[in-house]
Amino acid sequence: MLDITPFKFEEGRLYILDQTKLPNEEVVIELRTKEDVWDAIRELKVRGAPAIGVCAAYGLYVSVAGSDEDTDTFLKRVREAADYIDSSRPTAVNLSWALKRMVRALEKTLTDDPSISLSEAKAALLDEAREIHREDVDACMTMGKYGLELLKPGMGILTHCNAGTIATSKYGTCLAPIHLGQERGYGFRVFCDETRPLLQGARLTAWELVKNGVDTTLICDNMAAIVMKNGWVDAVVVGCDRMAANGDGANKIGTSGVAILAHEYGIPFYMFVPTSTIDLNTPAGCDIPIELRQGEEIFEMWYEKPMAPGEVKTYNPSFDVTDHEYITAVITEKGIVRPPYDINLKKLFEESDNV
Repeated sequence: MLDITPFKFEEGRLYILDQTKLPNEEVVIELRTKEDVWDAIRELKVRGAPAIGVCAAYGLYVSVAGSDEDTDTFLKRVREAADYIDSSRPTAVNLSWALKRMVRALEKTLTDDPSISLSEAKAALLDEAREIHREDVDACMTMGKYGLELLKPGMGILTHCNAGTIATSKYGTCLAPIHLGQERGYGFRVFCDETRPLLQGARLTAWELVKNGVDTTLICDNMAAIVMKNGWVDAVVVGCDRMAANGDGANKIGTSGVAILAHEYGIPFYMFVPTSTIDLNTPAGCDIPIELRQGEEIFEMWYEKPMAPGEVKTYNPSFDVTDHEYITAVITEKGIVRPPYDINLKKLFEESDNV
């Protein structure tokens, strides 16, 4: 049974597994302040859209839990902390989604009963964080089951970046069917792109799959084509940090190239997307803000000595956008969505609202 988690909330304290230390060290740190939470998200100590959302929710709570003012001032403090934490990373929509949900829950509680105590207001905030956490656990399990409907035992599967259990509350999004399949004896053969420049595929995906006993092969990003041409890949599974209303999906840089290759070789390309990651207010992928990071990550971060001249210009986007035409199906916790995505993604939410 898989027993890995990127964070724990115990006795009012928030702990995270520092993913910048993996795979060589398993270091757990505590987040106490909004600055701690901002830094953890910005510096990728906690990462993956769903995990960022849940950690931000708990992080917002712990950062204001020591407040001793009246409820009106407390609400103001919560709003300010939420805005601050939200500024840490722009692309993953789960971050702003979770923080807005936390603030709305507190606002509703205070509106419904303006006479409640400060301790009751804090309890309402914590209850919402726990609900966001519970929903993510359930969503991952459900996406894993839906994903297994698309995969067959013994398949070769290629994945890019890390959308596994350390990117979520449990099991992951695109790695959920692989972890579930491992429990059920499917015998998948997984190829992990190393995923430059931050190496989440090598450091994180390979680490958690090997830890769970999955047949795992690490390849460089520019080896995906030959692996596909060799006939070793039957399906590609990836996660998503934000999906636009038309089905374009932003994921770790390099994902769009993998999708184009899969299309060329006739390999299905599946994007696993919790509904909290679908942004119907963003019309298309060109409207998704793309985070740019320091160029040193490309040529200096992983090397004893710089691998490029210090004067060189760099371009280091964290994400690219996969056009919807290259996505075979979108797997959510509410079902499998197929083209046309501009119609069927919207329909997914409409059907949920009517349940």
